[in-house]
Amino acid sequence: MLTSILQSGAPKANAIVIPDGPKLSYASLHDEVERTAELLSGGGVERGSVVSIVLGNNLEFMVTFLAVTRAGGVAAPLNPAYTADEFRFYMEDAEATLAVLPPGPHEARKAAESLGVAIIEATSDANGVTHLSRAGTELSSRKEADSPTADDVALFLHTSGTTSRPKGVPLTHGNLLASLKNIRETYALTPDDVAMVVMPLFHVHGLIGVAFSTLSSGGSIVVPSRFSASTFWSIQSELGATWYSAVPTIHKILFDRADQDGAPHESFRFIRSCSSPLSATLLGKLEDRFGAPVLEAYGMTEASHQMSSNLLPPGKRLAGTVGAGTGVRVAIMDEQGNMVPTGKLGEVVIQGPNVTHGYKNNPEANAASFTNGWFRTGDQGFLADDGFLTLTGRLKELINRGGEKISPIEVEESLLKHPAVSEAVCFALPDEKYGEAVNVAVVLKGDCSEDALKKFCSQHLASFKVPDRIFMSDSLPKTATGKVQRRHVAAKFAPQR
Repeated sequence: MLTSILQSGAPKANAIVIPDGPKLSYASLHDEVERTAELLSGGGVERGSVVSIVLGNNLEFMVTFLAVTRAGGVAAPLNPAYTADEFRFYMEDAEATLAVLPPGPHEARKAAESLGVAIIEATSDANGVTHLSRAGTELSSRKEADSPTADDVALFLHTSGTTSRPKGVPLTHGNLLASLKNIRETYALTPDDVAMVVMPLFHVHGLIGVAFSTLSSGGSIVVPSRFSASTFWSIQSELGATWYSAVPTIHKILFDRADQDGAPHESFRFIRSCSSPLSATLLGKLEDRFGAPVLEAYGMTEASHQMSSNLLPPGKRLAGTVGAGTGVRVAIMDEQGNMVPTGKLGEVVIQGPNVTHGYKNNPEANAASFTNGWFRTGDQGFLADDGFLTLTGRLKELINRGGEKISPIEVEESLLKHPAVSEAVCFALPDEKYGEAVNVAVVLKGDCSEDALKKFCSQHLASFKVPDRIFMSDSLPKTATGKVQRRHVAAKFAPQR
């Protein structure tokens, strides 16, 4: 079961460190999880019960999440910033029977009450003790928790729903433990490692990719309440963090502020990037400024996060790729379900013990997503002879301009080479002549005109790939995890045409 990872560290070694807050050793964390699991069991959590967890990046999130899975329940973390309608959809779709919330008014409380979902409030004190209460009364009745099996569901998440209604993804204890092993081995994580958790814990990147993978190695995690560039380096220095993982947006913020924040030129053992494409330009800048290898990885919810990654030295890392499969079989398939040769474009498909067994109550999606035992990721790419994978975009996001299929990533990479461009997102908009036109939204860090940027692109791209329109903007819409979703960017700029 998932909580077996708490046996990985020395009993007195730090497991979780909250900056300006408590520290819990592995022994203390284990005891807290066991005690909380018994309280949850006494409070009605049974094997298979789905528990919506709406907490921030804090100690009570970690303890409650692990305790739910220890009690045989299914942890279903949700973004605390959702609206009441969003909470209602996710709780109802997951068939949640309990919601764990912070004290006080909250949109999640409105949703739970409207659905008749029981509510428990969670807090933690300065001594690192987690407190659970219901209707103002602290829970005290304890019941021995049943031990789940590898095939029991431990985590329930939803896909981001970029192209359709969000789909429910159940992940078993076995799925998660397989993924943690893959991540731990990829980055040679040891008890000496200290990871900075800067991604939200309600997302697999922060939860599986950093927090639990580090605990499974016996290392310690540092969990600030939120990412703050102004305090990042002081925390890193004080606690001796050896690595962190984030989306490119966060990497760029840290790079842009590095000199004014007095960032060291050497600090981390490695830096990991995932959940959104990292430009080769930014990767090079990060390595030069921070003196650590930057390893881009490829992950998705349905794979319990990681599928492939670039490698630590002396292993290979190649900018512009997401590396080779990490304990996961990776192949390329055509629309008919046939495997295609090395170097040929197609849909990325995967197999492995970390992959979900199927979406919840969605036979149509399962039929479309699984072919001959392979999971179809919906991403287009190609494999090189060395097994390294290059992604060229989401299949449904490729731009079809008069029959020419154009990768948005390729257009973005071209623009990011221009010294005046800070961010670039390429997307399609309808066009009478070509069906779809190439559009790009950019954030500038210097003076430049649309015509100058188009001319620059024409030096790096075939004429049909040069943007038809380039929008200048002060900022781009991003998700709670820092991702840029093309559909949101397209929606923002479409009315300007």
